[in-house]
Amino acid sequence: MIATHTELVHHFTEDFVALQDAVLARMNGMAAPETAAALAHPSLAGPIAIALAHADVRARGDIRRTELSGLPAAQRLRQLREHARRVRRARSEADAVCKEQRARRVADRPGPPLEPLELRVTRAVDPEAYGRALREELLDRGSPAADVRAADNDLALWAREWGSAPAQLPLAVRELLECHDDAFVQALLHDAREGENPHLAHDAVVERWGRHARTALAWGRYAIAQAERDVLARPPAARRAQLDALDDAYQDAAILAARAREAKHRIADLHDRIRDRAAAGPIAELIARCRAAALTRFTADEPRLWQRACRLATEHREDCDARADGCPRCHRTLAALLAENASADRSQEDGGDGDGGGSEGSAPGYKERYAILDDLPSRAAVAVADAAIGDESARCGYGWAAEDGTTGYGDSMASGSGEAEVIGICQAALSLLGRHPEAPVLVLCDSTEAVEAVNVALTSADPAAARRTVLFPEGRELLGRLLPHRDRFQVRWLKGHIGHDLNETADTLAGLAVRRATGRVSASAAGKEVARILRSLSSDQYPGTAAA
Repeated sequence: MIATHTELVHHFTEDFVALQDAVLARMNGMAAPETAAALAHPSLAGPIAIALAHADVRARGDIRRTELSGLPAAQRLRQLREHARRVRRARSEADAVCKEQRARRVADRPGPPLEPLELRVTRAVDPEAYGRALREELLDRGSPAADVRAADNDLALWAREWGSAPAQLPLAVRELLECHDDAFVQALLHDAREGENPHLAHDAVVERWGRHARTALAWGRYAIAQAERDVLARPPAARRAQLDALDDAYQDAAILAARAREAKHRIADLHDRIRDRAAAGPIAELIARCRAAALTRFTADEPRLWQRACRLATEHREDCDARADGCPRCHRTLAALLAENASADRSQEDGGDGDGGGSEGSAPGYKERYAILDDLPSRAAVAVADAAIGDESARCGYGWAAEDGTTGYGDSMASGSGEAEVIGICQAALSLLGRHPEAPVLVLCDSTEAVEAVNVALTSADPAAARRTVLFPEGRELLGRLLPHRDRFQVRWLKGHIGHDLNETADTLAGLAVRRATGRVSASAAGKEVARILRSLSSDQYPGTAAA
């Protein structure tokens, strides 16, 4: 007996494996008509995107296992790569469906009543003044919330403060909320590797889950890199156990990817529910009363600003084509005009010429500086560092080239491109510091994220200060080794790919290093490639290379 449409939708909602099999069958044009019809149900858009996030990682894992198996399987690899391309395309389409579906929900949701134009203008000009009046009104009413708007973050806290969610949380949920970030990430990894934790989906926890899902994914890629390294350490004929371990690492990473996608959907759902609660019922009535009372306070505290806004709004409505709709978007233009007039009035009162007394220009930022090279420290040893990171795992390669003619390259582990660049900076700096014990050392890098992370660590004298960029122990250890030399070491940004010889050399070496680390080029072939790279450069500038 063929299941009904409703039964199939419910079945796919409850059975992840069945859903994924059905989605892949549809992708390959092999799904039964009733299955395809059920998969088109709007309630399955999110679960389908989650299933394809899982399938995407698994497809890439199958390719990698086959590549590393050492067996002649060209036809098999072509099939796996074509399957992976179809999965990636289907995943992008599913994500687009979810995005469109949410956009429609937001567009269809009735918004709050349009506030008076005068209020919107003055609030845009001086949001602090209105916010202060609103907070005072809330305090007088004994409200625990700092604002009456539905929040963009800390959604569950907002809901509890406004009485639309239980104030008491289960013990397991409180433990997830109160534990250290590292412990929470470990909980996410345990969820993927050992057993699903149902408390992650609790409204009070789901936002934290979403914030830390990327970190957990990075540790999943770290496990893949470790397993891959173990595979490459053995001859092809003796890799079976290591290849099985690599499969396990990819399976864990696939679950992490699916759970991260699930967290994103649950956060969106929570956000929608909070918005709906804030727009209707007792909460909406309370919000309206608070805002009306705050407006009275505001006009009393800022009478001059309010009078100007009222006059400007009245004049504007006479000619505005959107006045019948309440001038919904006009307040931004009027606020800019009001602020400009107020600034001119202050300038006349001060007897100034309106230039604000500011300095003539400011220090160039990263985008404008282009790494000024004519102000280098005296006798400085200078190098340029670069890095590249693998697509599937946390393996990364770094390379550097110095003005003293030396170059170097090697591989490590990095959670992202910024961390890989930090590793390259540290390796270049430590090499120059060892060869030039009396000279200041300067390393240039084309990653602003890496430059800022290293400078934060140097300023604070603590490798952990760069935590947002440097997650893994390899990068932390290198930063720790660099800190004792911070008095004679500098790092600066250099715009990449503008023809700077050292930068181009470092970039090429980094790409070669990651290819060597992932087994896509042998050590002997890498050595020949390095020799070719250096022969293409001036031999008197780049006489030597060191592989880390």
